[in-house]
Amino acid sequence: MKIISRTIAAAALATAAIASPALAQEDIRIVVVSHGQASDPFWSVVKNGVDTAQADMGVTVEYLAPDTFNMVRMAQLIDAAVASAPDGLVVSIPDADALGASIRDAIASGIPVISMNSGSDVRKGLGVSVHVGQTEYEAGVGGGERMAAAGVSKAICINQEVGNVALDLRCQGFTDGLGGSVEVLAVSMDPTEIRNQVIAYLTRNQDTEAVLTLGPSAAEPTLAALEEEGLIGSIKLGTFDLSPTVLQALDAGQMEFAIDQQQFMQGYLPVVLLTLNHKYGLMPGADVLTGPGFVTPANAAQVIELSAQGIR
Repeated sequence: MKIISRTIAAAALATAAIASPALAQEDIRIVVVSHGQASDPFWSVVKNGVDTAQADMGVTVEYLAPDTFNMVRMAQLIDAAVASAPDGLVVSIPDADALGASIRDAIASGIPVISMNSGSDVRKGLGVSVHVGQTEYEAGVGGGERMAAAGVSKAICINQEVGNVALDLRCQGFTDGLGGSVEVLAVSMDPTEIRNQVIAYLTRNQDTEAVLTLGPSAAEPTLAALEEEGLIGSIKLGTFDLSPTVLQALDAGQMEFAIDQQQFMQGYLPVVLLTLNHKYGLMPGADVLTGPGFVTPANAAQVIELSAQGIR
């Protein structure tokens, strides 16, 4: 109930803001700095949420991200954003040790900061006002429990950004939820490399019963690997997050589930909340949880249309 009430409260604020023409009468500039790479379909939906909120709120939003998963570069982007003195700052926090000093500098400069996507476990310690996203460990636990209920006792967790605390927590939660044997397979963002690594691992470890991927950038080449090896149906596949390919596979019964954190809201709501904060001094009193939810073969068809619009 807490998750639902917090999300509904934020949505109500967004609706009220959209209905108020006064919000468009003041020049407000917000900067979003994420660790998400442009090649990842997950982050394209986050960016769509940011762009939609910019139009709805009548504000200016700059979206910045490093070309690769690079915490040094991301810290530099945050520092540059702080130096430009925006009216609000949105950050993802995959590594608090690497980004903490830059985030604290923003807060010390009087810039309201909201974290999104990753950072729910560290945002209070950094002084960040509120987090919009899901709790990664608990989402991983849910995925592990679903695999255990399907009879799985041995699995792998494919991590395309080892060192990203949020992704590491997903694998840890999955391990604890499964209660069986889980090995983390570290991969890059290159789809061909991921496919080849998955095939090589499954060839060496033929007792593997399931695979969990941490995003579509790994799920799609893993699905291709299972298809190539004739393992669809014999090895269960689940993933975090959605893409058109993932949804089609779910609808066809080729995957067990996708853990949906509704990332459109992770891009949209922080812009709305910072606009309301600048105008009226408003800020939620608790984190806004956008997930986890589960998309399965039973409900995939309902989500496909919204995915085509860049919303799911």
